[in-house]
Amino acid sequence: MDASLAAPTRRRRWRLPLLAALALAAYPGFVLAAVYSQWFAADLPGGRNGPGDAYRHSLASAIVAYTLSPRCVVWVTALMERDGQGNASRAMDAHNNRIGARLGAAAHSWAAMQREVRAAVDHGAIDARSPEQITWLAPAAWQDRLY
Repeated sequence: MDASLAAPTRRRRWRLPLLAALALAAYPGFVLAAVYSQWFAADLPGGRNGPGDAYRHSLASAIVAYTLSPRCVVWVTALMERDGQGNASRAMDAHNNRIGARLGAAAHSWAAMQREVRAAVDHGAIDARSPEQITWLAPAAWQDRLY
């Protein structure tokens, strides 16, 4: 076989997996950009453990559920938040992820999804236990930094 013909074929064999990998890598970037553009504009207090954190988690979960599937939110919550096990912050995040996923799955448009999430956060409360209400920790636990 001519070596000049083998090289392009070998390169073409990697194009599809490379394009798939790039697409998979682009999706988290899309979600993060969409979430943070709204989150910074919202200017909510408590970027960690407060209303800002609740907004970020519920919006990210709503976006994933709206654009992919609520099942993806379940997987990410199990992985990242250990299904809410371990501490109050993880429990809060898992709770808000479930609400965001439900809102995203039910939304009829991108704008409606964003409005529903913001309305849910506006009606949230400290240590809310209802599966229908966004929650966050008491103000003493809030941090305005994300790290």
